[in-house]
Amino acid sequence: MADIRTTSIEADCFYHIYNRGINGELIFKSDRNYSFFLNKVVEFLTPVCDVYAYCLMPNHFHLLVKIKSDLELSSLVKVQNLDKATQTGLHSPQNIFSKQFARLFNSYSQSFNKEYKRHGALIESPFKRKLITSDKYLINMIIYIHQNPQNHSIAHQFSKYNFSSYQSILSKSRTLLKRDEVIELFGGVENFKLSHLRTINLKDEF
Repeated sequence: MADIRTTSIEADCFYHIYNRGINGELIFKSDRNYSFFLNKVVEFLTPVCDVYAYCLMPNHFHLLVKIKSDLELSSLVKVQNLDKATQTGLHSPQNIFSKQFARLFNSYSQSFNKEYKRHGALIESPFKRKLITSDKYLINMIIYIHQNPQNHSIAHQFSKYNFSSYQSILSKSRTLLKRDEVIELFGGVENFKLSHLRTINLKDEF
């Protein structure tokens, strides 16, 4: 596997983004923590990527995202003056996305540390990512992410777990997700449900 510190992030590509707490420590201890993290995803990540799936677990998380186009990222740089935060590659998706991820981690970690009276780093760095190279891989990764709570024995039924995107994709409520695109990828709601009954044999990073 390529070194995650040097693997570039490219515009218009799908990535499985995942990470965990330092030394496997808990990074979510309450419902409020999960909700706060998702709010920070909306604030810092949705300007630079579209979110297709997520799962937040007590000591790690998974996100499936599609990086926005070069044009959209270039516009964001100009609007938010992100060029002041990058040393090279002004319009590089790698720099823009990594900067926003750092903002997410820093904001969340500061809040978590204050609430639980702890100090120091909370989440491992750099964040880990895998390029999604086909529609089949994309579909399987979505299923894998949603099945994670059951695979880790955190939930008896993954479909009932409150902190993944599975329920949100099936609901009509407002969401940060690209819900319609996900359902279209699976060929409809019923096939989305049926596909999730399959066992997905992907290597478990945790």
